[in-house]
Amino acid sequence: MASAKERTELEARMQRWVNAGLIDRQAGDRILAFEAGEERTARLRWPSLLAMAFGGILFAAGITLFVAAHWGQMSPAWRFSIVLLMVAVLHGGGAALAERFPAFSTTLHGLGTASLGAAVFLTAQIFNLHENWATGILLWGVGATAGWLLLRDWVHAAFVAMLVPSWLISQWNISTNWQWGSRKPVAVGLVLTALTYLSARIDDQRNYARRTLVWVGGLALLPCVGTAIVMVADYHNYGAPVSKGMQALGWCVAVGGPLLLAWLLRGRAAWMNLIWAAWAYGMVISASWMLTIRRNIYGRELQATLILYFLCALGAVGLVAWGVYEKRKERVNLGVAGFAISVLFFYFDSFMAKLGRSLSLLILGVLCLAGGYALEMTRRKLMARMELRA
Repeated sequence: MASAKERTELEARMQRWVNAGLIDRQAGDRILAFEAGEERTARLRWPSLLAMAFGGILFAAGITLFVAAHWGQMSPAWRFSIVLLMVAVLHGGGAALAERFPAFSTTLHGLGTASLGAAVFLTAQIFNLHENWATGILLWGVGATAGWLLLRDWVHAAFVAMLVPSWLISQWNISTNWQWGSRKPVAVGLVLTALTYLSARIDDQRNYARRTLVWVGGLALLPCVGTAIVMVADYHNYGAPVSKGMQALGWCVAVGGPLLLAWLLRGRAAWMNLIWAAWAYGMVISASWMLTIRRNIYGRELQATLILYFLCALGAVGLVAWGVYEKRKERVNLGVAGFAISVLFFYFDSFMAKLGRSLSLLILGVLCLAGGYALEMTRRKLMARMELRA
């Protein structure tokens, strides 16, 4: 959707072209009318897209409930036929409506790829195939990749972005059985992958795949940081350790994979992702150290806690600075949210239990009000500065 600033710039360009004799006044007016019509169409698409999304979810839920209600009464041949038919009908309907109703076509293709995952695992259940279950995710990911190569839509880009890391984590889990030393590479890889997705766009790049990666990374970043810390929190120093060769392979994939993707997406600007790789490694190691100290060494809990939360706050501030530098508002917003969450968790983790109930709530209220106001004012100033630079 074009902004007022973009419309003003377009009108100024049309006027310059008319004055230079490149186009006549009528052609300039037709171009402006066409762009205005495109903007109105974009505004009308949001209700349609929302309706398609909710309709697709309800349609998929209805099919699931219907099949589940009659699943026990079907023979294996009927079950397998329904599984295949479901994938074929959904993708076939999407192909048939590609020209007449693109939004509905995208919805049907997305449902078809989602049903492909169900088809893979249901087929294994129907025929009692006791194989590596991570292979099912791999097959699903291969189908999603084929869909993206054929359709180049945002739905399949999102499927690929989520299924590839899911397969890698699943295969690592099966190969190592979460032995000692196997959790840290996964934790670092999760955070670094989310950051790589978030940084897929630079300045005003307009690409559906990149935009989808930014959405996936933005929604996943904070949960991935929390998951990484919780994953290390469940880390115990017992059992057989992972072999050095497997550890090396895990670290290469966890760090090298996201960095390679960052280089493919960002080119020379990927040097910033190297810094984030170091930050993610430091955060995971400090979280492991903090939890080890809390379990075994009393009296140094605050020191370990300060280091972890300092790194979290530093990452939030770095995300804000990164967003300002590359003029990406979503990074600024995520950085501000991450800083606020870090402060609140630090307060709950380190101080709230040591204060009285009324005093702790009073301080929390002041912290939320004053801190929220300060962060919002800072965010607005940064956004205004970015607008001026643009």
